[in-house]
Amino acid sequence: MNDSIYQRIHDNPRFQELVSKRERFAWILSAIMLGLYLAFILLIAFEPQLLGTRINPESPVTWGIPIGVGIILSAFVLTGIYVRRANGEFDRLNQEVLKEAQQ
Repeated sequence: MNDSIYQRIHDNPRFQELVSKRERFAWILSAIMLGLYLAFILLIAFEPQLLGTRINPESPVTWGIPIGVGIILSAFVLTGIYVRRANGEFDRLNQEVLKEAQQ
């Protein structure tokens, strides 16, 4: 591609829309993940006995294990949410921008 195509892509309002939507969505998901990790760390810092409490008296499993696994799984879920939107809406916008730029 030459510089004029790059400039047409950059000046395209749909490209600006794509960039702003993608950035805003990525920041929202990042903030959610950061919030979950921060809550977990604060729980460790200020209520460690809660994480060390057994789920039931006969179980060797404490609440810390499912909460920790939940934090890890939430990263996978948020990644899946991003990929689904990226493969749908963001890819569609990207194709529209490319078609308009090549005209």
